[in-house]
Amino acid sequence: MAQAVIGPEERTALFRWSRWLQVADIVYNLFEMGAAILFGLAAGSIALIGFGLDSGIEVSAAAIILWRLRVEGQDEAESRTERRAELIVGLTLMALAVFIVVQAGRSLLAQQAADPSLPGIVLSVLSLLFMPLFFIFKRRVADRLGSRALAAGATEQIVCSYLAFALLLGLGANTLFGWWWADPTAALAMVPLVVREGWEAIRGEDGDGPNAEAMAGV
Repeated sequence: MAQAVIGPEERTALFRWSRWLQVADIVYNLFEMGAAILFGLAAGSIALIGFGLDSGIEVSAAAIILWRLRVEGQDEAESRTERRAELIVGLTLMALAVFIVVQAGRSLLAQQAADPSLPGIVLSVLSLLFMPLFFIFKRRVADRLGSRALAAGATEQIVCSYLAFALLLGLGANTLFGWWWADPTAALAMVPLVVREGWEAIRGEDGDGPNAEAMAGV
């Protein structure tokens, strides 16, 4: 990702804004994780529980980005940490893809419909409102700073939005029509996007594969 030419004052302001975005992301996803797992256990919904665990992955990714931002202005350390953060965010995306496949596969094999969950539907709607906003703001900062790690972190907001949409479709179809298979099928449709974004983050800017220096330092 090509870095825009920006002055030191704007760069400092962008880093500060990015830190606030990561903190807000962590706070919201902690709420989302707890609520989704709680409602999922109450309704026996694998999709809701999985959605909550995905929120936990997003908390980890946002914390990693905060770790990357702590070395602002330290050129050598910043470059090294950028590569490591980019790699770790990519690995969390790949882990998320594996998780989706496993959970969706179990749902399809079990053929077990969850109980209707109005709180789950409300939670998915909230995520559809907030996650695109997080993505827009994070991506703008990433583009201005030329940070692939921040861009990879922003991608997880789109992944969460897609999951929220799949969750809404699944819960709605199950409640209205008894289509138990709708949610796991929609979740599987997002796996190619997650794998592509995860691999792009892992292979790094040169596109030749995982950065050896970054992997050695994780």
